[in-house]
Amino acid sequence: MSKKKIIYKHKWWKKSWDRIVFLVFFVVFFLGYPGQNVYTSAYTPGRPLIRPLPVPMPSPAPYPVNRTGIYPGEEVSAAGVVVFDVDSAVFLYKRNEEAPLAPASTTKILTALVALDAYQLDDVMTVKNVANAGQTMGLVAGERISVENLLYGTLIQSGNDAAYALADNYPGGAEAFVAAMNVKAQDLHMSNSSFTNPVGYDDEGHKTTPLALMRLSQVALRNKTIAKMVAIPQITVSDVTHTYFHSLKNVNQLLGKIPGVGGIKTGWTEEAGENLITLIEKNGHRVIIVVLKSKDRFSDTSGLIDWVFGNYVWQEFYPSN
Repeated sequence: MSKKKIIYKHKWWKKSWDRIVFLVFFVVFFLGYPGQNVYTSAYTPGRPLIRPLPVPMPSPAPYPVNRTGIYPGEEVSAAGVVVFDVDSAVFLYKRNEEAPLAPASTTKILTALVALDAYQLDDVMTVKNVANAGQTMGLVAGERISVENLLYGTLIQSGNDAAYALADNYPGGAEAFVAAMNVKAQDLHMSNSSFTNPVGYDDEGHKTTPLALMRLSQVALRNKTIAKMVAIPQITVSDVTHTYFHSLKNVNQLLGKIPGVGGIKTGWTEEAGENLITLIEKNGHRVIIVVLKSKDRFSDTSGLIDWVFGNYVWQEFYPSN
Protein backbone atom coordinates (compact mmCIF):
# COMPACT_ATOMS: atom_id res chain seq x y z
CA MET A 1 0.00 0.00 0.00
CA SER A 2 1.31 3.43 -0.90
CA LYS A 3 2.20 6.04 1.67
CA LYS A 4 -0.44 8.33 0.21
CA LYS A 5 -3.21 5.79 0.84
CA ILE A 6 -2.05 5.11 4.42
CA ILE A 7 -2.16 8.81 5.21
CA TYR A 8 -5.68 9.05 3.76
CA LYS A 9 -6.92 6.19 5.92
CA HIS A 10 -5.38 7.74 9.01
CA LYS A 11 -7.10 11.06 8.36
CA TRP A 12 -10.52 9.36 7.78
CA TRP A 13 -10.18 7.39 11.04
CA LYS A 14 -9.16 10.49 12.97
CA LYS A 15 -12.09 12.43 11.54
CA SER A 16 -14.59 9.69 12.49
CA TRP A 17 -13.17 9.39 16.03
CA ASP A 18 -13.54 13.14 16.55
CA ARG A 19 -17.18 12.88 15.56
CA ILE A 20 -17.81 10.06 18.05
CA VAL A 21 -16.16 11.96 20.91
CA PHE A 22 -18.14 15.09 20.10
CA LEU A 23 -21.43 13.16 19.94
CA VAL A 24 -20.81 11.46 23.32
CA PHE A 25 -19.92 14.80 24.90
CA PHE A 26 -23.06 16.43 23.49
CA VAL A 27 -25.36 13.66 24.77
CA VAL A 28 -23.84 13.77 28.26
CA PHE A 29 -24.06 17.57 28.35
CA PHE A 30 -27.69 17.62 27.11
CA LEU A 31 -28.89 15.03 29.63
CA GLY A 32 -27.00 16.45 32.55
CA TYR A 33 -27.63 20.17 32.11
CA PRO A 34 -30.80 21.38 33.99
CA GLY A 35 -33.29 23.05 31.65
CA GLN A 36 -35.27 26.13 32.57
CA ASN A 37 -38.65 24.40 32.97
CA VAL A 38 -37.71 21.05 34.47
CA TYR A 39 -38.24 20.15 38.10
CA THR A 40 -35.21 20.05 40.37
CA SER A 41 -34.80 17.08 42.61
CA ALA A 42 -32.93 16.18 45.76
CA TYR A 43 -32.53 12.54 46.66
CA THR A 44 -31.17 11.03 49.87
CA PRO A 45 -31.06 7.23 50.15
CA GLY A 46 -33.92 5.99 52.29
CA ARG A 47 -35.94 9.20 51.95
CA PRO A 48 -38.68 10.13 49.46
CA LEU A 49 -37.75 11.88 46.25
CA ILE A 50 -38.53 15.60 46.54
CA ARG A 51 -39.60 17.46 43.42
CA PRO A 52 -40.44 21.08 44.33
CA LEU A 53 -42.40 23.04 41.76
CA PRO A 54 -40.55 25.87 39.94
CA VAL A 55 -43.35 28.32 40.99
CA PRO A 56 -44.48 28.55 44.64
CA MET A 57 -48.00 27.23 45.28
CA PRO A 58 -50.50 29.92 46.35
CA SER A 59 -51.50 30.00 49.99
CA PRO A 60 -55.07 28.89 50.76
CA ALA A 61 -57.67 31.58 51.39
CA PRO A 62 -58.14 32.62 55.01
CA TYR A 63 -60.51 30.20 56.75
CA PRO A 64 -63.51 31.63 58.65
CA VAL A 65 -63.80 30.44 62.26
CA ASN A 66 -66.76 31.17 64.54
CA ARG A 67 -64.99 32.36 67.69
CA THR A 68 -68.15 32.66 69.83
CA GLY A 69 -70.20 29.60 68.89
CA ILE A 70 -73.25 31.84 68.39
CA TYR A 71 -75.54 31.11 65.42
CA PRO A 72 -78.74 32.72 64.11
CA GLY A 73 -82.06 31.72 65.67
CA GLU A 74 -85.69 32.78 65.50
CA GLU A 75 -84.71 36.43 65.13
CA VAL A 76 -84.11 35.58 61.44
CA SER A 77 -87.59 35.08 60.00
CA ALA A 78 -86.61 33.62 56.59
CA ALA A 79 -87.65 30.03 55.87
CA GLY A 80 -84.56 29.41 53.74
CA VAL A 81 -81.10 30.88 54.41
CA VAL A 82 -77.58 30.44 53.07
CA VAL A 83 -74.56 32.44 54.25
CA PHE A 84 -71.48 31.63 52.16
CA ASP A 85 -67.89 32.87 52.33
CA VAL A 86 -66.88 33.30 48.70
CA ASP A 87 -63.08 33.08 48.85
CA SER A 88 -62.80 30.06 51.16
CA ALA A 89 -65.99 28.40 49.77
CA VAL A 90 -67.14 27.75 53.35
CA PHE A 91 -70.79 27.83 54.42
CA LEU A 92 -71.13 29.97 57.52
CA TYR A 93 -74.81 29.13 58.04
CA LYS A 94 -77.56 27.14 56.29
CA ARG A 95 -81.28 26.73 56.93
CA ASN A 96 -83.52 24.65 54.63
CA GLU A 97 -80.92 25.27 51.94
CA GLU A 98 -82.29 22.60 49.59
CA ALA A 99 -86.01 23.27 50.09
CA PRO A 100 -87.80 24.21 46.82
CA LEU A 101 -89.23 27.70 47.31
CA ALA A 102 -90.70 30.41 45.07
CA PRO A 103 -87.84 32.66 43.95
CA ALA A 104 -89.92 35.64 42.72
CA SER A 105 -87.72 38.23 40.95
CA THR A 106 -84.45 36.65 42.00
CA THR A 107 -85.27 34.64 38.86
CA LYS A 108 -84.06 37.63 36.84
CA ILE A 109 -80.43 36.82 37.64
CA LEU A 110 -80.83 33.68 35.53
CA THR A 111 -82.75 35.70 32.92
CA ALA A 112 -79.80 38.10 32.64
CA LEU A 113 -77.26 35.27 32.24
CA VAL A 114 -79.28 33.62 29.46
CA ALA A 115 -79.72 36.99 27.71
CA LEU A 116 -75.97 37.63 27.84
CA ASP A 117 -75.36 34.19 26.35
CA ALA A 118 -77.63 35.05 23.42
CA TYR A 119 -77.15 38.77 22.76
CA GLN A 120 -74.56 41.50 22.52
CA LEU A 121 -75.05 44.53 24.77
CA ASP A 122 -75.55 46.85 21.78
CA ASP A 123 -78.12 44.61 20.07
CA VAL A 124 -81.42 46.45 19.62
CA MET A 125 -84.65 44.76 20.72
CA THR A 126 -88.19 45.74 19.74
CA VAL A 127 -90.71 45.73 22.59
CA LYS A 128 -93.48 43.40 21.43
CA ASN A 129 -95.84 42.57 24.29
CA VAL A 130 -95.63 44.92 27.25
CA ALA A 131 -95.87 43.08 30.57
CA ASN A 132 -97.70 45.50 32.85
CA ALA A 133 -98.23 43.21 35.86
CA GLY A 134 -96.02 43.86 38.87
CA GLN A 135 -92.84 45.95 38.80
CA THR A 136 -92.03 47.56 35.41
CA MET A 137 -89.59 50.04 33.88
CA GLY A 138 -92.31 51.63 31.75
CA LEU A 139 -91.59 50.26 28.28
CA VAL A 140 -93.85 51.22 25.37
CA ALA A 141 -95.04 48.79 22.68
CA GLY A 142 -92.91 49.17 19.56
CA GLU A 143 -90.08 50.87 21.47
CA ARG A 144 -86.61 49.97 20.20
CA ILE A 145 -84.09 49.69 23.02
CA SER A 146 -80.66 48.12 23.52
CA VAL A 147 -80.06 44.87 25.36
CA GLU A 148 -77.84 46.76 27.79
CA ASN A 149 -80.66 49.11 28.79
CA LEU A 150 -83.11 46.23 29.08
CA LEU A 151 -80.67 44.54 31.46
CA TYR A 152 -80.54 47.72 33.53
CA GLY A 153 -84.32 47.63 33.66
CA THR A 154 -84.33 43.94 34.59
CA LEU A 155 -81.68 44.04 37.31
CA ILE A 156 -82.07 47.53 38.81
CA GLN A 157 -85.78 48.31 38.48
CA SER A 158 -86.67 44.60 38.46
CA GLY A 159 -88.90 45.36 35.49
CA ASN A 160 -91.07 42.49 34.34
CA ASP A 161 -91.58 44.29 31.03
CA ALA A 162 -87.80 44.43 30.50
CA ALA A 163 -87.33 40.73 31.26
CA TYR A 164 -90.13 39.78 28.88
CA ALA A 165 -88.70 42.01 26.14
CA LEU A 166 -85.45 40.05 26.39
CA ALA A 167 -87.35 36.76 26.27
CA ASP A 168 -89.73 37.72 23.45
CA ASN A 169 -86.84 38.63 21.12
CA TYR A 170 -85.09 35.30 21.66
CA PRO A 171 -85.09 32.90 18.66
CA GLY A 172 -88.27 30.89 19.19
CA GLY A 173 -89.74 33.50 21.55
CA ALA A 174 -90.33 33.46 25.29
CA GLU A 175 -91.02 29.72 25.41
CA ALA A 176 -87.62 28.93 23.90
CA PHE A 177 -86.01 31.46 26.23
CA VAL A 178 -87.49 29.74 29.30
CA ALA A 179 -86.26 26.39 27.96
CA ALA A 180 -82.77 27.92 27.73
CA MET A 181 -83.13 29.10 31.34
CA ASN A 182 -83.76 25.54 32.48
CA VAL A 183 -80.79 24.24 30.49
CA LYS A 184 -78.61 26.93 32.05
CA ALA A 185 -79.87 25.99 35.52
CA GLN A 186 -78.90 22.36 34.90
CA ASP A 187 -75.46 23.40 33.64
CA LEU A 188 -74.95 25.38 36.85
CA HIS A 189 -76.02 22.38 38.98
CA MET A 190 -79.02 24.24 40.41
CA SER A 191 -80.65 21.18 41.98
CA ASN A 192 -84.38 21.12 42.78
CA SER A 193 -84.93 24.02 40.39
CA SER A 194 -87.32 24.59 37.49
CA PHE A 195 -88.51 27.75 35.78
CA THR A 196 -91.67 28.53 33.81
CA ASN A 197 -91.26 32.27 33.12
CA PRO A 198 -88.45 34.85 32.87
CA VAL A 199 -89.65 37.19 35.65
CA GLY A 200 -90.51 35.06 38.68
CA TYR A 201 -94.30 34.95 38.61
CA ASP A 202 -95.74 32.41 41.04
CA ASP A 203 -96.30 29.04 39.43
CA GLU A 204 -96.34 25.49 40.74
CA GLY A 205 -93.46 24.59 38.42
CA HIS A 206 -91.40 27.70 39.17
CA LYS A 207 -89.19 26.79 42.13
CA THR A 208 -85.60 26.90 43.28
CA THR A 209 -83.62 26.65 46.52
CA PRO A 210 -81.43 28.95 48.63
CA LEU A 211 -78.42 26.80 47.77
CA ALA A 212 -79.16 26.97 44.03
CA LEU A 213 -79.54 30.76 44.18
CA MET A 214 -76.21 31.03 45.97
CA ARG A 215 -74.55 29.07 43.15
CA LEU A 216 -76.33 31.18 40.55
CA SER A 217 -75.17 34.37 42.26
CA GLN A 218 -71.56 33.17 42.37
CA VAL A 219 -71.58 32.71 38.60
CA ALA A 220 -73.46 35.95 37.93
CA LEU A 221 -71.04 38.03 39.99
CA ARG A 222 -68.14 36.77 37.86
CA ASN A 223 -69.82 38.50 34.92
CA LYS A 224 -68.58 42.10 34.92
CA THR A 225 -71.76 43.45 33.33
CA ILE A 226 -74.06 41.90 35.91
CA ALA A 227 -71.75 42.71 38.84
CA LYS A 228 -71.71 46.36 37.78
CA MET A 229 -75.46 46.66 37.22
CA VAL A 230 -76.69 45.05 40.44
CA ALA A 231 -74.62 47.50 42.50
CA ILE A 232 -76.13 50.65 40.92
CA PRO A 233 -78.71 52.45 43.13
CA GLN A 234 -80.34 54.38 40.26
CA ILE A 235 -79.87 55.32 36.61
CA THR A 236 -81.81 56.78 33.68
CA VAL A 237 -81.80 55.00 30.29
CA SER A 238 -83.52 55.64 26.98
CA ASP A 239 -84.56 53.98 23.76
CA VAL A 240 -82.28 54.21 20.71
CA THR A 241 -84.03 57.35 19.39
CA HIS A 242 -83.97 59.14 22.77
CA THR A 243 -87.73 59.45 22.64
CA TYR A 244 -88.53 57.42 25.76
CA PHE A 245 -86.60 57.87 28.98
CA HIS A 246 -86.83 55.49 31.92
CA SER A 247 -85.73 56.43 35.44
CA LEU A 248 -84.69 53.26 37.22
CA LYS A 249 -84.31 52.86 40.98
CA ASN A 250 -82.93 49.79 42.71
CA VAL A 251 -85.43 48.08 45.01
CA ASN A 252 -82.60 46.94 47.31
CA GLN A 253 -82.76 49.28 50.31
CA LEU A 254 -79.40 48.08 51.64
CA LEU A 255 -77.48 49.65 48.74
CA GLY A 256 -75.87 52.80 50.05
CA LYS A 257 -77.18 52.11 53.55
CA ILE A 258 -74.75 49.37 54.61
CA PRO A 259 -71.16 49.98 53.45
CA GLY A 260 -69.87 47.09 51.36
CA VAL A 261 -73.22 45.89 50.00
CA GLY A 262 -72.76 45.31 46.27
CA GLY A 263 -76.17 43.94 45.18
CA ILE A 264 -77.44 41.57 44.05
CA LYS A 265 -81.26 40.99 43.70
CA THR A 266 -84.58 41.40 45.44
CA GLY A 267 -87.82 39.46 44.94
CA TRP A 268 -91.36 39.47 46.25
CA THR A 269 -94.67 37.79 45.48
CA GLU A 270 -97.54 36.70 47.71
CA GLU A 271 -96.44 33.06 47.57
CA ALA A 272 -92.70 33.73 47.76
CA GLY A 273 -92.77 36.28 50.54
CA GLU A 274 -89.76 38.58 50.74
CA ASN A 275 -86.58 37.36 49.04
CA LEU A 276 -83.16 38.93 48.91
CA ILE A 277 -79.70 37.90 47.68
CA THR A 278 -76.87 40.08 48.95
CA LEU A 279 -73.15 40.43 48.33
CA ILE A 280 -71.32 42.06 51.23
CA GLU A 281 -67.61 42.92 51.04
CA LYS A 282 -65.99 43.92 54.32
CA ASN A 283 -62.44 43.79 55.73
CA GLY A 284 -61.27 42.06 52.56
CA HIS A 285 -63.86 39.26 52.80
CA ARG A 286 -66.77 38.57 50.44
CA VAL A 287 -69.93 36.90 51.69
CA ILE A 288 -73.12 35.98 49.80
CA ILE A 289 -76.32 35.91 51.84
CA VAL A 290 -79.56 34.39 50.53
CA VAL A 291 -82.86 34.77 52.41
CA LEU A 292 -86.09 33.30 50.98
CA LYS A 293 -89.65 33.51 52.28
CA SER A 294 -88.73 36.18 54.80
CA LYS A 295 -91.10 38.42 56.72
CA ASP A 296 -88.54 41.26 56.58
CA ARG A 297 -85.75 40.57 54.10
CA PHE A 298 -83.78 43.75 54.81
CA SER A 299 -83.87 43.29 58.58
CA ASP A 300 -82.96 39.60 58.28
CA THR A 301 -80.03 40.38 55.98
CA SER A 302 -78.78 43.29 58.09
CA GLY A 303 -78.83 41.03 61.14
CA LEU A 304 -76.97 38.27 59.32
CA ILE A 305 -74.29 40.74 58.17
CA ASP A 306 -73.79 41.90 61.76
CA TRP A 307 -73.69 38.28 62.93
CA VAL A 308 -71.05 37.26 60.36
CA PHE A 309 -68.61 40.06 61.08
CA GLY A 310 -69.32 40.08 64.80
CA ASN A 311 -68.68 36.38 65.34
CA TYR A 312 -66.26 35.19 62.66
CA VAL A 313 -62.53 35.67 62.33
CA TRP A 314 -60.55 34.64 59.26
CA GLN A 315 -57.39 32.68 60.01
CA GLU A 316 -54.43 32.13 57.73
CA PHE A 317 -53.30 28.54 57.32
CA TYR A 318 -49.87 27.70 55.98
CA PRO A 319 -48.52 24.26 55.02
CA SER A 320 -46.08 22.84 57.57
CA ASN A 321 -42.51 22.16 56.52
